[in-house]
Parts: sequence; structure tokens; C-alpha cells
Amino acid sequence: MNASLIGPLGRAAYALGQGARVGLFWGQYLLSARLTTPVKAPRPIEGPFPDRQRILADLRALLARDLANIEAGFYRLPHDLIETPARALAQARAYFAELREVERRRHARAHDEVLNDEALREARRDGRYPRYYLQNFHYQSGGWLSRRSAALYDHQVEVLFGGGADAMRRMALVPLHDVLKQRRVAETRLIDLASGTGRFLSFVKDNYPRLAATALDLSPAYLEEAQRQLKPWRGIDYVNAAAEATGLPDASFDLVTCVFLFHELPRKVRRQVAAEAFRILKPGGRFILVDSIQQGDVAGYDGLLDYFPVAFHEPYYADYVRDDLHELFESAGFTVISTDIAYFARLMVMEKRAPGS
Repeated sequence: MNASLIGPLGRAAYALGQGARVGLFWGQYLLSARLTTPVKAPRPIEGPFPDRQRILADLRALLARDLANIEAGFYRLPHDLIETPARALAQARAYFAELREVERRRHARAHDEVLNDEALREARRDGRYPRYYLQNFHYQSGGWLSRRSAALYDHQVEVLFGGGADAMRRMALVPLHDVLKQRRVAETRLIDLASGTGRFLSFVKDNYPRLAATALDLSPAYLEEAQRQLKPWRGIDYVNAAAEATGLPDASFDLVTCVFLFHELPRKVRRQVAAEAFRILKPGGRFILVDSIQQGDVAGYDGLLDYFPVAFHEPYYADYVRDDLHELFESAGFTVISTDIAYFARLMVMEKRAPGS
């Protein structure tokens, strides 16, 4: 798709769809702020905070960039740009019902319900789940391991980012396009580590339906949700495994993607995932990462990054925003090709250099 094919109708559809989307999610964000009580930080936060006008301006810049990428032919208009009112209303109701539970846990600092669940404790003893995984991340019901969590996750993230989460994910389609324009798509294999609900893969498959893709996630509930969301597309395998121990063969993929995982991991496990991505990637292959911005990435945002793990149970986030990701990936064997910032997202592209190159 290129700019001439999009035309005025495509731009109008994008403006209508994204305008409605931002209105829907930003409105729920503001209502959520009214219905909840801020949590006091255990120590003073020194960094600056962006105000709402700044965040909205940066969100508009993200969406302008998203549209420019579509017009440039990097990827198609989103396949579900306009959500049906009935589904939007149902998701909003479920979101606000869950918000009450999140607020209760937040003020009680209760994040170990998952760990204390007897069935999950048994699964941990069986080696199915690592200790760091059995927490109520974001103070949500069931952590990563309930159907309720999987069904609500995409909506919750969009509320958090005011309707900009999908546009941040789509930034990864630009380096993906750069790679695939030089390859036979039908002969290329991609794996999405910690694929979650399959949201990012839905954009990948909508643009490259002949691309062989694998969705890998440790949560059976999220993998089941991914299968539901990705049902319109063929050529997708599903693997229930940890990103740091996939059990997949060496050098079996041409592309590895990973969206919003690394900030959820302990420092040691981040390095294990990077090493695993290097192992399963073919020489000459690319690793495309989308994750949270870090300290110093965006002027005026550092205080917000320090407060985020206070407001939401993100036990490894404070360490993530100060981790040296270049050193992390280079230590795993990668060559960092590029780093880019889009709203709250950091986009990094790494290459596993072929021997002698």
C-alpha cells in the first residue's frame, strides 16, 4: 500500500477511527483517575512529570507518525480501526469492574494472590512457572494466568496510554518491512516472544498473510486469547513456553520480535531472553524489540517513569529503566542497528551477524 492508494478516504478513515479511539480511551483514563486514589511513593520522586497537555501533544505526534508510515507504504491501515459500539461498551464495563479490584490491591499492596493459589503453587513445583512470574502484575486479577486478565489486557493497556498502545506496537512494522522487502515472505519464519493476546501479530499477519509466524507465551490463558484473536489468519503456530527457555531448535527463525516484555523481567532473566533470542535466530536475522522508554529517553518524563511501578505493581520496572540495553544485547552477541523513541515506546533493532560479515 502506498500514499496514492490510501488517498483522502484512507486519511479520513484514519482520522475518524483514531479520533474515536483516543476519545474513548482517554476519557476512560480521566474517569479512572477520578475513581481512584493516588498511591503515595515510599520516597520522594525527583524527576520531572509531563502534564496532560504534553502527553496529549506527544500522543498526537505518535498518531501523525503512524499515519505517515501508512502513507509511506510501510504497513496497511489497521484492520480493526473502528471498534463496534457494543464491544467497546462491554469492554468498558468489564474494565471498570476490574478497576475496583485493582484499586483494592493497590492500596493493600496485595500482589501475591497468584503465588498463593494452590494450583499455581503446584505448577511452580512442577517447574512450569518461574517464581518471578507468579505475581499480580499491574495488580490485576489472576496476574498473567487468568482468562479474565487475558480478555481485558488490551483494553487496560489502551486506557493507560490514552489510545496509543497499538500505534506504538505498529512502529515495529517499519523495520519488519525493511527486512521483508528484501526476502521471499513465504520462505521467512518469524517468532513473537511473549506474544500475549497476539495483538502485535494481528498487525503482522494482516500485512504479511503468507509469513510463517509463531506465537510464544508462558500463559495458557493468553495463548488461548491469541488463538481467538488470530483466527482470521493461517500459518501461525502456538508455543506455550517461557521466552528465556523456548525449547526450540537453534537458528530456526529469520526474525524475532518482542513487544513490552523486558520491563516485566528481572535483570538476570532479561539477559537470558536476549541469549535465547540470539540462539534461535539464524545468522543474518533481525531481532526487533518494542518496550518502555528508559530514564533520559524523553525530556520531562523521568519522574513519571519512577512513579509508574508505585502506581502499578511492576516489580522490575525501576531496574529496567536504568538498565543498559545496548550492553545487554551486545553481550548476547547482537549488533545494535538502531534505536528509536515513539511516545512511551523504545524501538530497538538488532542483528545476529553472520560469521565473517
